[in-house]
Amino acid sequence: MRFEFQFPDIGEGIHEGVITKWLVQEGDDIEEGESVAEVETDKVTTEIPSPRSGKVLELKANKGDTINVGDVFVIIGKEDESGDIEEERSHKEEKQIEDTEIEEEQVEEETAGVVGQVVASSDVIPSSTEGSPQTKKTEKRRKVLATPVARQLAKDLGVDINAVKGSGPNGRVMKDDIRKASEEKSKPEIKQTGQRDRQPKNLSISEDFPVERIPLTKIRKTISEKMSESRFTIPHTTAMDEIDISRLHEFRKKYKDSLKAEDVSLTYLPFIIKATIAALKKYPEFNSSLDEEHDELVLKKYFNIGVATDTERGLMVPVIKDTDKMNLVEIARAIEDLSTRAKDNKIQLSELKGGSFSVTNYGSIGGYFGIPIINYPESAILGIGRVVEKPIVKDGEIIAAHILPLSLSYDHRIIDGASGARFLNLLKELLADPDMLLLKG
Repeated sequence: MRFEFQFPDIGEGIHEGVITKWLVQEGDDIEEGESVAEVETDKVTTEIPSPRSGKVLELKANKGDTINVGDVFVIIGKEDESGDIEEERSHKEEKQIEDTEIEEEQVEEETAGVVGQVVASSDVIPSSTEGSPQTKKTEKRRKVLATPVARQLAKDLGVDINAVKGSGPNGRVMKDDIRKASEEKSKPEIKQTGQRDRQPKNLSISEDFPVERIPLTKIRKTISEKMSESRFTIPHTTAMDEIDISRLHEFRKKYKDSLKAEDVSLTYLPFIIKATIAALKKYPEFNSSLDEEHDELVLKKYFNIGVATDTERGLMVPVIKDTDKMNLVEIARAIEDLSTRAKDNKIQLSELKGGSFSVTNYGSIGGYFGIPIINYPESAILGIGRVVEKPIVKDGEIIAAHILPLSLSYDHRIIDGASGARFLNLLKELLADPDMLLLKG
């Protein structure tokens, strides 16, 4: 028997992926749950496990090929005298389901009366022919053909099925049509006033000099799209400040060695996140999103902090959930765990969503000041620079101090400059005094 293994729906709106590596070869025996291929999606690179045990009879795609959800890419099984019984049974079952759905559509159409759906038309309205056979035929043609599964999906995704052009037989609306319509609906509308044309441009490069063209990975293309979406949707404003954290430096120095013995890396980042949570509670507009469709400010009552992480595949933002319920050591452990698994390509899709505010620590690679781009649809992001020892004037004397540079980018549509300054001032107050930070945290 042969089993056609289709590329599964792995969730989070992912509809396709690129095969980056085959983990099996034709003729291999595999067990249920054993990974057959490594696939790069627009969010993560993940391994696809086999749903059953058997022999790999055929690989239906090559390394580098793009496969869509539902595409057969591996055939598993063991051929015997029964031939393709399982495959044929599957086709018969699908045909029965399709026939049943068509019958349901016909019954639904024939029994449709006054209570139903109104379909708008741009046609000129002729003289009334109500009740005539021709009118009934016209009304029946205007009824959208779709399977019950597609109708339910449209309902779940909030898609007007009457506005969807079907790609199936006789214009039948399929599930893929609904998904595409949902994706188009979710794309932010690019307003003409004050915004740059986002249409792709023809790139003109001189051929007189050597160049190398490197295809963008799906993750890199997603990063590009998300950055463009944020930058051209949100009017960014960035406030910067330097904070004297000399006392925090001594506090961290006192405990970091003992915690290291417990496999806890106590960097400055957990302290900064702890102070950020306190600031978000006092100034909730920084922990919000602007709902443009309904003209509402959505204040989030949870504190899920995204930590931008540099990986070989590009920037990823794993999210620490319910950070406000953690102490410093728990935050430090969570940062280490998520960033390590993101770099090792072991992060889960669910761990990349649900953020309410983000931080990016470019100081870990030597950066000082930067202008971070907001992780849309969040309203703000905190950039963290490298801590340096430099001279400052304090009480009329020049002393050496440990200085932390911070950059706060925020959505100027909903947050004013004064609020940005207040947010940074509170961070300065808390980070300058570790005792106050722990007390308020």
